[in-house]
Amino acid sequence: MSVTGLEKFESFDKLWSRNPMLRPRIGHVVLNICVGSGGEELQRAAKVLEELSGQKPSFRNAKRTIKEFGIRKGLPIAVMVTLRGRKAYDVLNRVAEAIERTIKASSFDELGNFAFGIKEHIDIPGMKYRSDVGVFGMDIIVSLERPGMRITRRRIKKSKVPKRHRLTREEGIAFAVRHLNLKVI
Repeated sequence: MSVTGLEKFESFDKLWSRNPMLRPRIGHVVLNICVGSGGEELQRAAKVLEELSGQKPSFRNAKRTIKEFGIRKGLPIAVMVTLRGRKAYDVLNRVAEAIERTIKASSFDELGNFAFGIKEHIDIPGMKYRSDVGVFGMDIIVSLERPGMRITRRRIKKSKVPKRHRLTREEGIAFAVRHLNLKVI
């Protein structure tokens, strides 16, 4: 699927301008670096994420033992950080420059969310190579939602969101093209 013209998404823009409750927004952005082992290398990956996001990252443990890779269940092997609000938009714009603002259409799921990877964090503008840290690749996961999705996460009177209020794959692509200035190929 090649999306080159913006006129394909005119109907979504009209719909979103008529009803602001249907306008998508970024729910959160997750940056994830999986090192596969703990120790000093995982601490260096945490430094990279902290420098990029300005937040303290959290460590993730292995869910199962894999003898071939030397991974034991319960050992920390990855580090991740979740960004919301203005900070999510800012970091996503910086990270999009590393992939030249191009993303595959197959990266979008049926609910409009998308994910992509970066091979080297030094491709991100503003990030410099430091010999004491090294070079890490990372996964970026972007969750899109509409206003009103809080009812699925709140503590009191939790409720389900009807299917008609959830985003579709096409709406996620339209939002990425129009508002995030990404090129979908």
